[in-house]
Amino acid sequence: MVHTPSGGAGHGAAATDTGLMSIGAVLNVLRDEFPDITISKIRFLESEGLVEPRRTPAGYRKFSGADVERLGLVLRMQRDHYLPLKVIREHLDARERGEAVTLPALGRQRDGEPQHLREPLSGPAETPARARIGRAELMAAAGIAEQQLAEWESYGLIAPLSDGAYDAEAATVAALVVELGRFGIEPRHLRVMKAAADREAGLVDQVVAPLRRHRNPQTRAHAQARTKELAGLAVKLHAALVQSALGVRLP
Repeated sequence: MVHTPSGGAGHGAAATDTGLMSIGAVLNVLRDEFPDITISKIRFLESEGLVEPRRTPAGYRKFSGADVERLGLVLRMQRDHYLPLKVIREHLDARERGEAVTLPALGRQRDGEPQHLREPLSGPAETPARARIGRAELMAAAGIAEQQLAEWESYGLIAPLSDGAYDAEAATVAALVVELGRFGIEPRHLRVMKAAADREAGLVDQVVAPLRRHRNPQTRAHAQARTKELAGLAVKLHAALVQSALGVRLP
């Protein structure tokens, strides 16, 4: 149940004569429980099909009490269970069909770890374990030699972790560098892409940093989920901008 802040803009004060609410009024209702909620976030959840407010003839969004309740459920499932939006949508659809829905227990979990082994979230959030790959394994997976890997590292396209190993994404980067090379695009040409990626990562980190410094352990734990969400949006925007600039649309 979404609670209306005492004395704030709630269903009575902010709703229209038809009982519908503007997006600003919805923001005020939700902000008491979700301090970091923004209008952009509500619009994004709408674009992802998590809520479908009505529209006035002029195109303004109007939310019902059920819409606000649904938004509250979505935000709690993100905050408390770290669920991706696709899974949240499936849970909500199942609820609407009257099916019993069991959410995963709150806790930290490594990929593939059974749910009953999850560690309860009782302290500060920890950095999730990262999949690693050795240098020889990376070169074998990409089909490259030591000299090529060293060249890529000199351009900053791939960088080892502190222990000399690489994270799993390094294998993906290596495979893509190889594929681009088949079109005559050399690693030195990709430095501009790396610089753009670093700037985008810096922007995401700037947004998430206040969550990581928050006194509430659950809020700090939520920073990882928020980082993934923002990174996904940044990747989608980057792809859309490249497609728009080239006048093409990828499948």
